[in-house]
Amino acid sequence: MQLKESHAVVTGGASGLGLAVANRIVLAGGQVTLLDVNEAQGNAAAAALGDRAAFIATDVTDESAVNGAIDQARERMGSIDAAVNCAGIGAPARLVGKQGAMAGAFFRKMIEINLVGTVLISKAAAVAMQRNAPNAAGERGVIVMTASVAAFDGQIGQVAYAASKGGIVSMTLPMARELAFNPRQKLGV
Repeated sequence: MQLKESHAVVTGGASGLGLAVANRIVLAGGQVTLLDVNEAQGNAAAAALGDRAAFIATDVTDESAVNGAIDQARERMGSIDAAVNCAGIGAPARLVGKQGAMAGAFFRKMIEINLVGTVLISKAAAVAMQRNAPNAAGERGVIVMTASVAAFDGQIGQVAYAASKGGIVSMTLPMARELAFNPRQKLGV
C-alpha cells in the first residue's frame, strides 16, 4: 500500500493520533476522510489539511451512521483502500474505589467506543474494499487497528480500557485470517 495513492478513512481523525495519521497520509499525497464525533474540530482539521481531506461527523458506536459514513467517504474519494481505527477513549476508573463500584455504563461506553467501534468501522470498510480491483501486490486494502500496551499490562484504574484494547488485540489475527485474500474463494463468501 502506497500512501501517495491511498484513499483512507481515519476514525478519531479530528485530533490526536487520528489527526497525525491523516496529516501523514495527506502529506504523502493520499486522500483522507476524517470520521469523528467532534464536528467543530473535525471541520477545522479537514480545512487545515486542505482539499485532499474531508470530514464526516460519525459516532463509531452507531452501525447505521458508520455504514453511511463509509458509503459517503467511498463516493467522495472513489474508493476506500485504508481504514485506520484511532477513535477511542481512555478515562481511568477503579473497579471499586473511594466513590464506590465502577458504573456498568462507564465500562460499556469504553467497550462500545474502543472495541465495538473498531469492529463496525472494520467490517464496513472491508465491504467497501472488496469492491476494489487488486493492486500489483494483490491488495484491495488495509485495516489498521490501534490497541495499547494496556491490553497486556493494564494498570490500576484501567480495567475497562485494558479490556477494550485486549479485545482489539484478540480480534486482529482472526480478522486478518478471515479477510486475507484467497484466490480460490469468491468475494463475499
